[in-house]
Amino acid sequence: MKIFTAAQIYEADKFTIDKQQITSDELMERAATKIFEWMHSRLQGAQVNIQLFCGIGNNGGDGIALARHLVEHGYNVQVHVVNYSEKRSKDFLLNLERLKDRKIWPQFINQDCNFPDITPNDIVVDAIFGIGLNRPPDSWVGNLIKHINASSAFVLSVDIPSGLPSDRMPSAPEHVIASSYVLSFQVPKLVFFLPETGIYVNQWEVLDIGLDTSFLGETDTDYHLIGRPEVLSMYRPRLKFSHKGIYGHSVIVGGSYGKIGAVQLTSNACLSVGSGLVTALVPECGYQSLQTAIPELMVLTDDEDDSLTKIDIPFDPSALGVGMGMGTKDETIKAFGAFLKKMSIPLVIDADGINILAKKWELMERVPKQSVLTPHPKELQRLIGEWKDDFEKLEKTKQFSEKHDCILVIKGAHTITVYKDKGYVNTTGNPGMATAGSGDVLTGMITGLMAQGYSSLNAAIFGVYLHGMAGDIGASTSGYEALKASGIVENIGKAYLELLRPPSSAENKEEN
Repeated sequence: MKIFTAAQIYEADKFTIDKQQITSDELMERAATKIFEWMHSRLQGAQVNIQLFCGIGNNGGDGIALARHLVEHGYNVQVHVVNYSEKRSKDFLLNLERLKDRKIWPQFINQDCNFPDITPNDIVVDAIFGIGLNRPPDSWVGNLIKHINASSAFVLSVDIPSGLPSDRMPSAPEHVIASSYVLSFQVPKLVFFLPETGIYVNQWEVLDIGLDTSFLGETDTDYHLIGRPEVLSMYRPRLKFSHKGIYGHSVIVGGSYGKIGAVQLTSNACLSVGSGLVTALVPECGYQSLQTAIPELMVLTDDEDDSLTKIDIPFDPSALGVGMGMGTKDETIKAFGAFLKKMSIPLVIDADGINILAKKWELMERVPKQSVLTPHPKELQRLIGEWKDDFEKLEKTKQFSEKHDCILVIKGAHTITVYKDKGYVNTTGNPGMATAGSGDVLTGMITGLMAQGYSSLNAAIFGVYLHGMAGDIGASTSGYEALKASGIVENIGKAYLELLRPPSSAENKEEN
């Protein structure tokens, strides 16, 4: 699914209105009807108190039109117009007149008014500001937003939480609606998925309001949301008459005294994701534990017992993951630099491999093109420098990717895979995956997918999605707190089965 900017959504609106020969008011009516249907299907006429807070732009017009539908179906509705400007959109005014024609009189709120009482049992519909917000709310409107947030009521936001810009950080974070649920028109917004802005969106859902499909399909976007359909299109099915040699020979390089477990997790994940063969290259101290823990694994060892001092591989691997638990001793850095000089195939570089690159910038020039780097936030900072907010972080990551022709995986609640000017936002995973070794498992999965013939970019996107799904399956039985990295590995097979299961009738209907 594409993630559009606010400017692109406005263009989609205009294109749809022109092509379908409808008015902007008719498009607004579609949106309001969709919101009403969503609410009505859940409330089923329940006599709860619904308080609508509507601005005076098109987002407020959506709210005013929604109020009419709710009243016509017998709901107990109070409409508040947040009168923050003398300028009103024509569609807002049109729907306001329709509301008054039905003898429904909204309360106008301005900076001199007392704010209405809101109880925890109320439902608040937030339609104050939309995606066109280009400045911080006036202080009194900000105080109204704080009043709504303090109420503990269920807050349903129309398209986007009020006060949250769609393309930058809010300058007044305390003046942003903390939404219980957001109903986003046609497409989700990038701000739903970033750590600093996603905190305002507890849950979200897309409502199809009939924007022109040809415009949406042909318009290029910088970001894509990766779900099951997108990953299924990348999947490479296995052939009946195949053998282990067809699915590649992966090599996992890393480990040091006390950190052999990282290589064990990576190697196990690499095997579990489908690599035909896997060999681990570790210091001598890791030989016995790896051979005992993973009988399917082949092991090469360094002459040194505690750390890697040379990285020699006596065959040509199909894919190679390096860095986990490797340490940053001088001899290891030297060995890593010599190894990079010999490599031509794309690598998956994690953990201390990234830390070494950050220490020795000249080594970055030796990293093969199309390699995948999987940093956690501090490792990413060592690569691209500090950033002021999530938007600058993404821009710096894109610039780094463009400069070095590499793929970066920005780990987080919604891991974002970045290649040059494109970002791919993941939809699987959970807080239980914030645990030691989870990143090692991801490195093994991406390496194993590359060994099977997936491109570096597809391996990263697919691996991140499957990794999150395995974590979701594991957490469903263990809970978040008890989920371990080894539990993620154990559920990789179930994640494949979940990915490949036939869709239910409900899912088929939703996709159509």
